[in-house]
Formats: sequence, C-alpha cells, structure tokens
Amino acid sequence: MTGSPAMSPRLTAFVCDAVRYAADGSDDDARRLLRAPFSGVPRADAGALLTIARPRRNLLETIEQERVPLPREAQLAGRRFVRALEQLRAAFRAQGASARELVATAAAAFEVRDSAERASLEPLLAAAARVDARCSESGRTWDVRELSDALEAAVARADSQAAPATQLRTLGPYEREPLQPVRTRRGHFSASSLGTFAQCERQWYYKYVCSAVQDTSSAASVYGSAFHWALERFHQDFPRADAASRDVLARSLETWIATAFERFRGGFPTSVEYELQRRRARRTGVLYLNWFLERSRKAPFEVVGTEASVETVLGGYAFVGYIDRLDRDDKTGAITVIDYKTGNIVESASEFRAKVANFLDFQLPFYYWARSAEGERVTRLALVPLKDSILEVRPIELEVVPIAAPRGGYDPATTGTIGVDELERARARMVEIARTLSDEPLEHFPPAQDPESCRYCVYLNACRERPLQREDRFGR
Repeated sequence: MTGSPAMSPRLTAFVCDAVRYAADGSDDDARRLLRAPFSGVPRADAGALLTIARPRRNLLETIEQERVPLPREAQLAGRRFVRALEQLRAAFRAQGASARELVATAAAAFEVRDSAERASLEPLLAAAARVDARCSESGRTWDVRELSDALEAAVARADSQAAPATQLRTLGPYEREPLQPVRTRRGHFSASSLGTFAQCERQWYYKYVCSAVQDTSSAASVYGSAFHWALERFHQDFPRADAASRDVLARSLETWIATAFERFRGGFPTSVEYELQRRRARRTGVLYLNWFLERSRKAPFEVVGTEASVETVLGGYAFVGYIDRLDRDDKTGAITVIDYKTGNIVESASEFRAKVANFLDFQLPFYYWARSAEGERVTRLALVPLKDSILEVRPIELEVVPIAAPRGGYDPATTGTIGVDELERARARMVEIARTLSDEPLEHFPPAQDPESCRYCVYLNACRERPLQREDRFGR
C-alpha cells in the first residue's frame, strides 16, 4: 500500500514567508520571496537585484526605480513581483480576511510551476481552513504565527504518511562536461578591459564574459565619480588659472563640489559616509586649486578638453575611451594628457613607467596614440592623485621622448621620462590582446600569479585558484 505523495517543503516555506510579509511588509521577507523559484524573476536577475539593494536599500524601491539594468522581460517580471507583494498586503488588511483566503492569494499571485507542487497547495489550504475554524469557535482572530505553525505541521504530517523511499542506486562514473570555447568578441575595446586581461585573465572572464555583478556604489567609487564631475564643470567655466582671481576660482570649485556631492548623494551607503566624503572633497579641492595655480605660474597653459571622448583604430581594431583632462602649453602648443586618480596609484614616475613596460597599464599609452592620431603633439602623460586630503597634490608625470634612458632601480622622483619605443610596444601588446579576444578561441582563463593583484579584486571570494600570499604558501 502506498502512502500520500510528499509535500513540497520549499512551497510551504514560500507560503510562510508570503504570510509573514503580508502581515508586516518586512524587507527581509521580500528578499526571501524573491530568491524562491515561485517569484517569477529569473534567478540571475534576482541575484543582481539583491546585490545592488544590499542591506541598507529597500528591495522594492530598487526594483521600481530600475537601479539594475535588466533585460526587458526581467524588468517586467520584477514589476509583477512587486504587484504580487502589494496583493498580499491588501489581502491581509482586508476586513474579515481569513487565513485560507490569504494562502489562496499567495498561491494565485505567484508562480507554482510543476504538478507536484500544485498538489501541495490543497493540504496547505486545508490547514489554513482549520485555523479559521478554530478561531471562529473561540471567537478570536487568527495570527500569523499560528498559521505558519499549522502550515509546517501539515508538511510534517504529510511526510510521515508518504510512501517509503525507493531503493537508492549508486551513480555511475562522473563524466566531465565537455569544454566549450568562449565566443569571441567583436566591436570596440577599452584600455581598461585590456589592462584587466593582461593583469588577470580570470578577472576579465568574470567581468566581461560572465557579466558578474559588481557593487559599484561603494563610497570610494561614488566619491571618485562626484569629484570627476565637479572638476569637469569647473574647468569648463575656468579653462585657465589666470581667468579670474583666486577667490573667484575657489568659490566656483567649492560650489561645483557641493553640487556634485548633492547630485551623487543617493549613491553613498549612509548619510554619515556622505558627509565625511563631502568634507574630504572640499579639503582636497583646496589642494587641487593650489596645484592648478602653481602649475600655471611655472608654465601657463589652457585646459582644452575635459572628459574628452577618444576613438581610434589600432591594428585594425577599434578602441574608445575618455580622457579626464587635456592641457595645451601656451608657449609650445604641446599637449599634456591628465588622468585623475581618486584611489590608490603608483608612488613614483619609475613605478608608473615599469607598469607600462610590463603591460599592466594601457590607459595613458592609448590616450597618447589616440591624440597623436588626431594630429596633436603629446609630450607629457600625468596621473593626478586626488585621494589624500592632507598632502599636497604631486602628479606622477612622464615626459615623452624619442628614446628614454634605460630603466634602473627604484627612483622616488615623481617626474621622469618614457620613450616612444616603449609606447609603441604597449600599442603592439594592445593590438595583440585585441586579436586574441576577437579572433582566437578562448578556453582557459588562468588567474594572476601575483597575490597583490587580488588585494582589491571584487571577485576575490569567487576565485578558488587565486595565488596564496607569500606568508601563506609555506605556513600550512
């Protein structure tokens, strides 16, 4: 004699979460409902929404404000999910609402796909009806805890009556899924994507093939976006340091910084973080203005481009990017390419040159070739640190010369030279990587060998093949 079919524990857990959400509208319950297979939102898209929402942001607001760029179908599924939650809340608040009606609303508002789980609904509805009957006899109102206990008891009762499990069979030998090459890319490339591939192919795979979700709303990244925006607007108003008095320039920069941080305020995790970063930016802005004026006194120049879009073709492959700032020297007409850095950067010109030589930084070499293709004479590449609000701004600068002196040991100087031949090697490596990504089958993505490359990687916890730190290699 066979018993009753086992009920679906995951459906019961889903209904219990739905009941709790109907009662108090908890964001935690909404998150659990979104993760369930009955939510109607694809699993990968649900994960993206949960990651961006984070503990400090309301999930429903994240969905309704479309903070995550999802495919059209996924956006519609998210809106249906929000409407289903609203139906639950309305059903619970309706006058005289019964426990059975609430369970029926939860089942109707969401997706229950296979027949076995549809069959599990009847015992749950029956359990809810028994709760209604007991409360009616005693003249009291049912509560959520009582209904949840009754639903879980129905599952336990059904499991005890279920048919005995069939005899287990051992699995055969494991057959590994055949490897499939990653589809090659066509279109344009950026210096940052090539730099990622050169530094760690595994990180490139996570970011550009898997499209793994990154939390781009950290305080550091929002600080950088706001400061870049403020400097862009400031130099559009004042491309020259001698265009106005120091007081006028200072008031303008402070106003643009205040406007920028108000504009990006929603990206900061907390109000305290917003206020701390805003004050930090104001102090850094003063240091930046000091450097801007001092640089102009030594050699007058004009800012001829901010957030300048660049497009060029190298070796038959299209590259695109944005240059933070372009300066033209008044005396020589030469161009300096400037990149703002609000995070960690190299500490010396020799270190910057070594990164270019080791193919770990393609950004400024790409900007050099892009502007040279436009007929400009680029003579200097500079990184401007804007992270520290205490130290003076001291850019890392490389003067472009036909052939630079051979690289030696570490030199703490912030100025140095780089040869055109070194920039040509960087260009050749960019074309080589672009050819690999476009024309060759991609099957293996080894991780970086240097553990320092993993320190700030957002995929650190997902990478099981990351190199161990030196002290960990022999300590176990």
